[in-house]
Amino acid sequence: MQLTQFTDLGLRVVMYLAAAAPDSSPSTRSVAEQLELSYAHTTKVVARLSELGVVTTRRGRGGGLAITELGRSATVGWLARQLEGDNEVVACEGDKPCPLRAGCSLRGALRRAQEAFYTALDAVTVADLARPPTRTVLLELTRPAV
Repeated sequence: MQLTQFTDLGLRVVMYLAAAAPDSSPSTRSVAEQLELSYAHTTKVVARLSELGVVTTRRGRGGGLAITELGRSATVGWLARQLEGDNEVVACEGDKPCPLRAGCSLRGALRRAQEAFYTALDAVTVADLARPPTRTVLLELTRPAV
């Protein structure tokens, strides 16, 4: 299974925020820079994470991002499902539908594998991802440059 870049960025952002000091509220731009992500993509990801209630955003002076309690306790499986949407592993329909779709068992097998993938990720929370050794690396990123 492969997650989209959108989900990958979302997971990185919540890991970063989960490891940040509780009183910090970094800007979207600084998070994008620290994680070496596109600012444009990061703003889209942050908007979706905010819609989900995983992060809070405040504009203007003294504003920034913060992870919510839901964000810390969310499982990676739940978050990945929310960010990925209900897309299947294979596209049997579309502009040119697969000629095997009427009698093919591959679609069902891949759907079960996809659900098993998410179920395995349900055992891991965002807080788990922000623990050592990852936390050490994340904290290095959150330290201001001297």
